[in-house]
Amino acid sequence: MIKIVTDSTCNLSPEVIRRHDLRIAPITIQFGTQSYQEGIDIDRALFYRTIEERQIIPSTSQPTPAWFARFFEELHAQGHEILVITVTGEHSGTYSSAMLAQSMVPQAAVEVFDSRSISLGTGWMVLEAARMAESGSGREAILARLAHIRDRGQLFLTPATLKYLQMSGRVGKLQGAIASLLNVKPIIALKGGQLDARENVRTRSRALERLLELLGEALGTQVPLNMAVIHAEVREEALALATRVRTEFNVRELLIEDLVPSLAVHGGPGVIGVFGYPVS
Repeated sequence: MIKIVTDSTCNLSPEVIRRHDLRIAPITIQFGTQSYQEGIDIDRALFYRTIEERQIIPSTSQPTPAWFARFFEELHAQGHEILVITVTGEHSGTYSSAMLAQSMVPQAAVEVFDSRSISLGTGWMVLEAARMAESGSGREAILARLAHIRDRGQLFLTPATLKYLQMSGRVGKLQGAIASLLNVKPIIALKGGQLDARENVRTRSRALERLLELLGEALGTQVPLNMAVIHAEVREEALALATRVRTEFNVRELLIEDLVPSLAVHGGPGVIGVFGYPVS
């Protein structure tokens, strides 16, 4: 059987991870000299509290090749083939770590796939791959499905505040202060694995409206879609957006998850986004 290995940015719930027996390599989150393994010894509460207390943005780094190699050895010993699905290689070295681990365990049958996505964009690929593997699909069929999701998937997001982008140095302090004063909200798109600032709008409500408009323009509202709403510590707002998603799109399945810290670090609490791709 094919078993799925991924990294902690996939944003799938613990329940889904257990149900499909997924192996998760953790992203490292570093506050100064103190390191944490995402999903192991740091949760969202500790993550946000530490940022507020220290007023610094932590750095993140990809899982070590040793994490992947450990999974490869375990699954190979159990007689499984292995498919690794990683966060976009455009913003992380996770894909490279998995490739290096593949060379460290040459006896294992390993395929490494770059999702060119983040959060539940990657998560949906992991979930579909796991379901297909459990139903007996072969590697080529699964890879073809992953390529479909990667090529057709669309993700748009917006932060609630520019504070975290300022702290991380992604916008200058003066620029951020002016933008905050004007209540400017950037709309960010994921394209080809790269995050790209598409446009700015003036209010939060308009930003959320624009997320749905852009998704509708890219995918249509009548085609059957698998979708996701991703948020950072704004569950009520995310649930309200999810209600609109169900009303305005032809939704087959919808996932809703709080953004993992290793991704929230760049936009801070209040980030909200939508992802979708055609079912067929």
